[in-house]
Amino acid sequence: MNDRTAGHERAEREELARLLPAPAERDLPPGRHLHHKDTLMRLIDQDDERATARPRPRLLRPAVLLPVAGLALGGVLLTTLTVTGQDSAPTPSVSGAESRTTAPRGAAVLLDRIALAAGRSGEQTVTGDQFVYVRTLESGNEGEFGGPVRLTEPSEREVWMTQTAGPVIDEGLIHQDGSYIPIVVGVPDGETPVGHPAGLNRPTYAWLASLPTDPDVLLRRLTTEITRDQDARDTPAEDRDRAQDAFDAIGELLRETVMPPRTAAALYKAAARIPGVTVDPDAVDAAGRHGIGVARDNTRAGWRTAWIFDSATLEYLGDRSYLIRDTSMGRKGTLIGVSAVLERAVVDALRERPSTTT
Repeated sequence: MNDRTAGHERAEREELARLLPAPAERDLPPGRHLHHKDTLMRLIDQDDERATARPRPRLLRPAVLLPVAGLALGGVLLTTLTVTGQDSAPTPSVSGAESRTTAPRGAAVLLDRIALAAGRSGEQTVTGDQFVYVRTLESGNEGEFGGPVRLTEPSEREVWMTQTAGPVIDEGLIHQDGSYIPIVVGVPDGETPVGHPAGLNRPTYAWLASLPTDPDVLLRRLTTEITRDQDARDTPAEDRDRAQDAFDAIGELLRETVMPPRTAAALYKAAARIPGVTVDPDAVDAAGRHGIGVARDNTRAGWRTAWIFDSATLEYLGDRSYLIRDTSMGRKGTLIGVSAVLERAVVDALRERPSTTT
């Protein structure tokens, strides 16, 4: 190893040591984090129509028919791109060679370490007749579309997603606020429902396992699928941000799925290729757990989203979002959403919980 290479490695280690908090047993007394802002909230939905249970919309789903709640949900990307419309910054490229030099070094070092930890987790065997179960704690904004933020109290949300390759119409089930809500894929205006095959809109374990593990190839694949969906929606060019869309897509996959270790590692490495990704040294999830965040500013919408990781194990904990400038939703620093992943598992039936399978 030459002196230049050794110097780079030392610099990376020093940078990561600076970013990661010291172990709690030595340097994090109970009052250590009291100066930080309150728990930051994750934007879940900005629709005018609100039901008793407000499930988080999936990333790129054209429409989800929820008969119990009577609510058609659009994708997170569409919500993101139409909340404020105040900025018209150029859309950055996310091709591997071009973006690799634009991601800050601290974020790239951290994401490489997270990828290494994720790659060491256990592989699972998941069959098409099973369901992925994810239990989260979430607070979101139930204010009027584009108006001042009104945060909900934190509440638990359970989701069962079918692992059938598809296409399927009945995708799974949501349990929130005491109600069970079927996830039924369809189209607006009462037309005949059209099922979804496994894919970015419905990421099964098998589909995730089929993704390329080269981070540059993976990032191009995600970008292509997002663009295809936006084309189908006739999303205007000025409402597209390839870098932000890729960051949001990866964030949805990290929170909402159970995935193979090699896929998780590749996604983190792909995120390191996205320009504008930074480090939030102290991020707090909906369960009050402090960790280190990987963040990106959505300059068009006016908020920052951070993925939160345990500072010791680098395990994904949840995410949070808050305004980075004054908007119609509130003043800079206003909390708009937060989540915490409490449990993930693979189960054999709807409404079955991991605790009942052991």
